[in-house]
This record gives sequence, C-alpha cells and structure tokens, in this order.
Amino acid sequence: MTQIRERTVLFADLRGSTGLFETLGNAEATALVTQTVGLIAQAVDECKGRLVKTLGDGLMAVFETPNDGVQAAIRMHEMLERVVARGKSHGASPSLRALRMQVALARGEVVEMNGDCFGDAVNVAARLLNHAGDNETLITTEVLHGLPSAKKLRFRSLDLIAIRGRAEPVHVHVLDQATHGDVAATQFGEIQHAVEPDGIRLVWLDLDRVFDVDNMPIILGRSVQATYCITDARVSRSHARIDWHAGSFSITDLSYNGSFVRFGSSGDVVSLKRGSCTLHGSGVIGLGSPPVDASSPIVKFEVLHFADTEPHSFGHTRSRA
Repeated sequence: MTQIRERTVLFADLRGSTGLFETLGNAEATALVTQTVGLIAQAVDECKGRLVKTLGDGLMAVFETPNDGVQAAIRMHEMLERVVARGKSHGASPSLRALRMQVALARGEVVEMNGDCFGDAVNVAARLLNHAGDNETLITTEVLHGLPSAKKLRFRSLDLIAIRGRAEPVHVHVLDQATHGDVAATQFGEIQHAVEPDGIRLVWLDLDRVFDVDNMPIILGRSVQATYCITDARVSRSHARIDWHAGSFSITDLSYNGSFVRFGSSGDVVSLKRGSCTLHGSGVIGLGSPPVDASSPIVKFEVLHFADTEPHSFGHTRSRA
C-alpha cells in the first residue's frame, strides 16, 4: 500500500568504522558495528519513530514530528558517547574510541511504499549527511520550524548550502552539542583562548578576504554559491566549512578527497577527511591534496585580533567581507 505523508526523515552514519576492520578483522568488526548501530537504533523507538532500514554502518528512520526526530538524534549521540567512553575505560582499541557519528534531518512529503520511503525530504536528508562534521547533527529550516522554542535555541544557522542534485540550496542549521574538553588542544597542540579572535583572513591567489565572526559560517568550494569561491577543478563544490563557536574558529571537511591543514610554515600536516579541527595562529589549508605542491589549491589563513595585531603580509591586498 502506498501512502503520502508529511514526515521528518533522519539519516545517521557511523564514521571511523574502517579502522575497526583494519585492527579487529572482518568478523569482530562487523559484529561490533552491527551492535553499535542496533544500540543507536533504540533511540528511534524511544522517540516514537519508525526504523526504515539499516545501511551497513548507518540507518534511516522517519518521525511524525520534527521534535521526535531531533530528540532521537540527541539520544543517538549520547548513546555513542557512552559506548566510546566505556571503551576508553576498558582499554579498547583506539579505532573503537575514534568512532563518531553524523546525523541529518529533513522534513517534507514522503511516499511510503512496501516499508521504504521516497521523496525530496529523503534525498535532502541523505545528501545533507555528507555535509555534517564529526558528531554533528544538521537539520533543514522545515525541521527547525517544527521545534519548541527552547530546542530551537540549541541550533545555529549555517546559511544556504548547495546540495548535490538539487537546483536550489538548502538553509541548514547545526545542533550545538555540549563539549567535554578541548579535543583539538590534545591533537594539534595547546591553543590559547584567553583573548577571543575577531576574524579570520583567507588568501588564495588574488582572492584576499577578511571575515569577522558575524560572517560565519564560511563555505569554501568551487560552487559560485560558496562564500569563498575557489575555481579549481580539484576542489569540491562545497569542500570545507569554517565555523565560529565557543570563542574559536574551526574547519570541517565536507569533501570526498579531504582537506589538509598545516599550522605555521613547517608544522605537521593534519588530515581531515570529514573531520574537524580548531584553527589558530596562521597556516595553510590544502583542498583535495596536502599543501606540499605549490600548484595545488592552497588557501592561506590567519586568525586575527584586530585590536592587538597587524596581519601577516601574504603579498596581497586585504578586503573586508
């Protein structure tokens, strides 16, 4: 029987599971991933949703209300956090402790047929998942409008994002999760937050722009709709996103080929493949390849404190966004 209904569609995907197969072997890793997906699927039942299908290391579910869908996403993150924390306390493999999850929700008319679901909301939610960073939940404006006021305040706008296969961009919002310590500080060196930065400068060839915190987020990509457009075929249409949150700038890779960050002039290169890291000081961002080949698309960045410092000279004229 075919039915058309207004539904909130949720896709969730575990990231980092490839490392489990490399360290634990196929049988044990498959059992662990299946068990973890089964655990987060419990949030669907708890929040009055319907599990449509599991997708290897992810799942798809539908909910009658946006609030039920968002509540399920919050519960899923909490469940995975407990799995990872328990693994740490029991000395589990680093690959288990590196598990993370992306969630995306959209709302609209959905065609329900033979237990599966089809429609624009399904396509948007599935493709929006590719724009989510580590442990992020992204929702469309249609989902946001259906939330109670208190829950709306937990989201911040990422503005319009181009979704593959869709002519019109989608207004996207991200859930501000409670953070437990500064992961970036342990991975990329100690970061000083005593004085909050005022802006960030980006330079690629002659495109030299300064963005203040009110201009966030910045989408770096090949699309003409990107905030910072880099016309190089090696760059994805929406390649990376720079956000301002909790007094610092962070970059999240949204591409298939990855983004690469090097701090200073000779620091180690940090590889981000659908991952995130905090930006501090100055350095370069390689889009699609590490910043070692001068001919590859490389964006220079500098975190600015307008009142205290003068920006480094990159050899280009600065312009305000």
